[in-house]
Amino acid sequence: MSLESQRLPHYTAKTVRENGKQYYVNAQGRRLPSVTTILNATKPQAHREALANWRDRVGAAEATRISGAASRRGTGTHKQIQRYLSGEAVVCSETVQPYWDSVAPVLQEIHQIRLVEGFVFHEDLGYAGQVDCVASYQGVPCVCEWKTADKPKQTIERLYDYPLQLVAYLGAANQLYQDHELNLAHGLLVVALPGLAAELFWFDSEALSAYWQEWEARVAEFWRRARYWRKGEG
Repeated sequence: MSLESQRLPHYTAKTVRENGKQYYVNAQGRRLPSVTTILNATKPQAHREALANWRDRVGAAEATRISGAASRRGTGTHKQIQRYLSGEAVVCSETVQPYWDSVAPVLQEIHQIRLVEGFVFHEDLGYAGQVDCVASYQGVPCVCEWKTADKPKQTIERLYDYPLQLVAYLGAANQLYQDHELNLAHGLLVVALPGLAAELFWFDSEALSAYWQEWEARVAEFWRRARYWRKGEG
C-alpha cells in the first residue's frame, strides 16, 4: 500500500461562535460543539478554583499576559509541526524555536502519517474537534496531541483535561473513519519544553477506556446544561 493511499480523507468545517462557545458546522449543516468548549463548560469545580486562585495570585493583567503568550507559542509550535509532518520547510520564530527543538526528536519517531490537523466529528455523542495527528509512533497506530509548557508536567494528574481531549479526538476519528478500519486504541501526548527534552505520555487501550467513560459523562453533562442555555438560564 502506498503512503498516499494510507492518507485519510481530510474534512473541512465552518467555525462559529455563540455566547463564548465554539461550534463546528459539518458538510451536512449540523452544528456540533468543539471538544474544548465541552471541556471548558464542564470543568470540575476544583479546576476552576485552582485557576481563579492562580489569577488572584499573579494578578489579572499578568494572568492575561501569560495566557496570551502560552496560546501564541502553542499555535506557533503546532504550525511548525504541521509543516514538518506535511513535508514542508520549518522556519521557527525566536519564540517557537526552543519548543521546536524539544519536540523535533519525537517527530522522527512518527511514521505512517494518515491525518494532520483534520476535523473529526462524533455524530452519535454530538461533538467535533480538530485532531493534531493520526499516525504511528514507534510502529503503533495512535492519535498524537502536541502541547507546550514552561516546566515539566511530571505526572498525568498535572495534565488536567488533556487526556480527555486526546480520547475525544480518538473516539471521533474512529467513528468518522470506520469505513477505513481505523480502530485506534492508543494515544500519545507530547509536551514540548524549552531547554529540555519533550515529555511523552503514552496511553494504552485500558487507560483510554477509562478516560472515554469520563469523556462520555462530560459530553452528557454539556448537553444537559445546553437545555438551560437555550432558555437563557446559563
